[in-house]
Amino acid sequence: MIFGAPCPDDERGSVPVVPSSPLVVGVDVGGTKTHLRALAGAEQVADHVRPSSGWRPHDSAAAARWLTALVHEALPADARPAALAVGGHACETPRQCAGIADALRDSLGVPVRVVGDAELLVPAAGLDKGVGLVAGTGSVAVGRLADGSPVQVGGWGAVLGDEGGAAGLVREAARAAWAAHDRGEAPDALATGLVAAFEVAEVPALGAALESATDVSAQWGRHAPVLFAAADAGSLIARDVIADGGRALAALVTRLAARGLAVDDVVVAGGTILSQPRLYDAFAAALAEAVPGARPQPLRSPPVAGAVALARSIL
Repeated sequence: MIFGAPCPDDERGSVPVVPSSPLVVGVDVGGTKTHLRALAGAEQVADHVRPSSGWRPHDSAAAARWLTALVHEALPADARPAALAVGGHACETPRQCAGIADALRDSLGVPVRVVGDAELLVPAAGLDKGVGLVAGTGSVAVGRLADGSPVQVGGWGAVLGDEGGAAGLVREAARAAWAAHDRGEAPDALATGLVAAFEVAEVPALGAALESATDVSAQWGRHAPVLFAAADAGSLIARDVIADGGRALAALVTRLAARGLAVDDVVVAGGTILSQPRLYDAFAAALAEAVPGARPQPLRSPPVAGAVALARSIL
């Protein structure tokens, strides 16, 4: 922590210990873990990671209480933030984010900004504008219009969408394997991999296995490595599913461009696309064809760095 000039020994404790630079706090609330980082100038005051259990973004008051408790838990007892910015998982609309920000402002008494977690990507990359695209368990792309209004496309969940995310890829892989079965084709590496992963006896049983999931995104998504292993093993069906996933992710950027957003820079994050070169390459190729001027780049910094940048912007 950065403090003011040290006091003589006989005066210690008589003068409040305060940072010499404003203390800014950024929080990235992900679907699984939450990362808080606090800086006073260039000095890191706190870097705290904890599970996201208990995060309820659709209840503004509960979300504000959860975040307030997190700030008190993570910061030193004598530290008071000058500004706070939060990127919240499942904070899906400006109205929802504004409700959390209002409640949090009342709780902490400091300037607050709350956005969806995907909006942290562009500032985390050191950019003022651009598109943030996430392909992890699910998929979503976000950006802002010239007037600052946020726009989100995708992020509908694995039942309705999330094409190119892990769960959506598994859904499409199962559909493709079932279609091959209906054509009378022998099971290939993708079909046998899915049958083993879902612990069923044959391809026709995959439908019931997928439908029985109680947490669709998580339970489907964890089997995504099967798709990429099958592609590596030579499955043309698996390779087609991956190519389609890449095109679907590029289509998210295309939709933002059609709505008038600047898409010159596309910051890419998410465990699925960044850990699977086949998917990233398929996305990059499809994007180059659909939006020739767009420049995709993997996120190199943790998203919480974007939250810190947003906090500094509201000082």
